[in-house]
Amino acid sequence: MPQLTDQGAIDQAETDQAEIDQAAIDQAAIDQVESDLTAAEQAPAGQAGTGQAGTEAAEAERVACARAALDGHERAGTWMTPEEYGASRAAVWTAAVVLVTDTDGRILVQSVDYRADRLLPGGAVDAGEAPSAAAARELREELGIDGRYPRGLAVDWIPADTPGFAPEMRFPGEILHVYDGGTWTAERIAAVRLPDQEILGIHFAEPADLPALMDAGDARRALSALRARINGSGTALLEGGRPTAPTALDRLGVLRTRRTPQHGTWHPGPVPAQLPVRDHCGWLFGPDGRVLLLIARATGTAHLPPPTAGSTTGAVPLGYRQAGESAHARTAARLTGLPPATDPSYARLLATPEQVRELSDWGPAGADELAAVHTARARLSLPLPTRTPPTELPEDGVRW
Repeated sequence: MPQLTDQGAIDQAETDQAEIDQAAIDQAAIDQVESDLTAAEQAPAGQAGTGQAGTEAAEAERVACARAALDGHERAGTWMTPEEYGASRAAVWTAAVVLVTDTDGRILVQSVDYRADRLLPGGAVDAGEAPSAAAARELREELGIDGRYPRGLAVDWIPADTPGFAPEMRFPGEILHVYDGGTWTAERIAAVRLPDQEILGIHFAEPADLPALMDAGDARRALSALRARINGSGTALLEGGRPTAPTALDRLGVLRTRRTPQHGTWHPGPVPAQLPVRDHCGWLFGPDGRVLLLIARATGTAHLPPPTAGSTTGAVPLGYRQAGESAHARTAARLTGLPPATDPSYARLLATPEQVRELSDWGPAGADELAAVHTARARLSLPLPTRTPPTELPEDGVRW
């Protein structure tokens, strides 16, 4: 306990007492205003001004002033009534669409009878409806396909000044949810049943063709959602179709250029001597089981590197893809290091084998090649990699 001669304690005691006195004064003022207000409101009609100069109008003004004074004490700071708070909140539309691909990585788009451009399946969220429930309902109504789509790929904020909305709509802006519809097999696609009106047809489009088929914002959103699916890092937040936190795939603009088809049958082992080799690429594994991937900065196209792209051990012929009278040869090896980058036109990334396949157009043989890649990974005693966003490697090289 401080001594009475402690000047700091005396000053603090005086401050505390001043605050108590002020609080008492404030409370007394509130009590007086409440008392005056109650008396004024309970006075009989026509007698509110008895014994005082003034009219009923003047008394009414006094009552209003007393109530305003009381509100001033009760509503200090940022307090609002529920009505005021509700009126202050922004109103937006809400919608939900579903991104579906086929086994070749093409995106399902539909033609509708009310717009010239193509759309992802989906539509407006009804009042009181969850966005994921709206996505399931829309696919059932538009394509005749039952399903659940719990995984979100992207949430996009569309500003109120977005072009294309008629003024009489009074478009307030929109929050649009993009859900993952997965990869549909030929059998599931054959089960699509279109309604009698609204949906004129569907087809699967190469990702790079979306800007020519869709509204610009819709195309940006669909490509961002597809990259989010390939990244595997959760729902992407978009504003006007653009990620607020772009990943390497976003920054490099992958899939903005048509993928080069590399179809044909897969064959394990070395290329036969009589078969010309069209190109020779390497599945070069880092220590976490991911592989080296090259992205052309000018086009966003993905390429496997040549087998000589880095220092390796355990190199073996993995197999080849035969297309006509030539072969696309593949070698598997373990990377021990990368030299400094010598070609600035390419970015070097580490990606899972599945991500490499999803960024490529290899046709049905892609599944066979992917299985061979994982067999080679296991033989090299490397772990099965977790799907994470591809990592861009430093230009000055790396060693493991």
